[in-house]
Amino acid sequence: MKKSIVQEKNYAFAIRIVVLYKYLIDTKKEFTLAKQMLRSGTSVGALVREAEQAESKADFIHKLSVAHKEANEAEYWLNLLKDTNYIDSQLFDSMNNDCKEIIALLTSILKDCKEKNNIINLSIHNSFSVFHFQFSI
Repeated sequence: MKKSIVQEKNYAFAIRIVVLYKYLIDTKKEFTLAKQMLRSGTSVGALVREAEQAESKADFIHKLSVAHKEANEAEYWLNLLKDTNYIDSQLFDSMNNDCKEIIALLTSILKDCKEKNNIINLSIHNSFSVFHFQFSI
């Protein structure tokens, strides 16, 4: 099965988070903020993967809502790392742009899901299909 753009972006972001974590603990000797960043930044993609196996519309929305919250938390930690000079502006801008893009995708998916009353038939179009889920209530 071909990965969706949401899966791909979340996986790539998670890899960047792991690399950032290694940098923070090895080079900056920062453990607490690094662990928080690792936890929130990598959980987004895992929750999106869980949502693919949702048992109901409500379960799908719940899992994506938690992913959305985790992405927002990751954005918070990125800001804190930048403002405390653990990461430079260039790294922050790049990672924060990725994070904001993920938040925007999740926001769009959740908005679409919540607007539909009886059927979720979800497709986000870019140059290729992102997600296609269908639940009947």
